[in-house]
Amino acid sequence: MNYARLSKNERAMRAARDIPDGAYVNLGVGMPTLVSNYLPPDREIVLHSENGILGMGPNARPGEEDWDLINAGKEAVTLLAGASFFHHADSFMIIRGGHLDISVLGAYQVSVAGDLANWDTGDPQVVPAVGGAMDLAVGAKQVWVIMDLLTKEGRSKIVETCTYPITGERCVTRVYGDLATLDITAVGICASGIVDGLSHAELERLLGTRLLAPRPAG
Repeated sequence: MNYARLSKNERAMRAARDIPDGAYVNLGVGMPTLVSNYLPPDREIVLHSENGILGMGPNARPGEEDWDLINAGKEAVTLLAGASFFHHADSFMIIRGGHLDISVLGAYQVSVAGDLANWDTGDPQVVPAVGGAMDLAVGAKQVWVIMDLLTKEGRSKIVETCTYPITGERCVTRVYGDLATLDITAVGICASGIVDGLSHAELERLLGTRLLAPRPAG
């Protein structure tokens, strides 16, 4: 098949575009942090970092980093007007208290029911570390995932049942993938934004699961 995958930045742009005005959002380590660079300027979106920031802005530009100001992934970030700092424990009270509207995370696997596996693959070369992901998976009102939909070997990361340790059960509502955006609903997975050159049927074949067509607008 002749199709081009969405880049990490293109996926981050899609996710940023879908965040509603007034939302409180946590961006997980890795690809999700790119979302901060594409937030619509006409919306008030408050970014939370689990190391104790509320009101985080885009990543710092090269040469303008202040290494006393970092996110949970140790990346240099900026602040928006009105931002605040607080203790790590208070940051987790925000998460566990249900005050986050959306958590954007990476993943190794997402099940068709919305189970999330994102902290351990059993690879002896990688030290497993769940961090705050378990809290974010159950504490946020919605969990969005940004990831490749296939492994390097071509196996689907959308699975019937996760084979890696579970981070949270039935928590993922949307996946921003390199081939399409997937909404996980009570009646099945709805695919939208499929990349040019890739058919709905071929995407189903690649992922090994049935996909619902997006609802028509209007």
